[in-house]
Amino acid sequence: MGFGNMNKMMKQVQKMQADMAKLQQELAEKEVEASSGGGVVTVKVNGKQEVLAIKINPEAVDPEDVEMLEDLITAAVNEALRKSQDMVAGEMSKITGGMKIPGLF
Repeated sequence: MGFGNMNKMMKQVQKMQADMAKLQQELAEKEVEASSGGGVVTVKVNGKQEVLAIKINPEAVDPEDVEMLEDLITAAVNEALRKSQDMVAGEMSKITGGMKIPGLF
């Protein structure tokens, strides 16, 4: 491999690094939402996998059935996190050309 090819490859890697840093900032601002129980519980998550908000319909709060509410919250959080991970993977594949890079995101 010649120095010309090595220089070209290093420039591509540097561009990819810059693009990924920019994407990380953008993903922190992007949000996804998921709900469970027909909208009884709604969870909002950003691209950094942080839960931003949980909304619970007051009618879902039944002191006699706290377990049901816990299950609905768990389901909504897990779905929101999955959607966020899918969003991140989709955005990353635009930069990496679909190449999987261990340890990223």
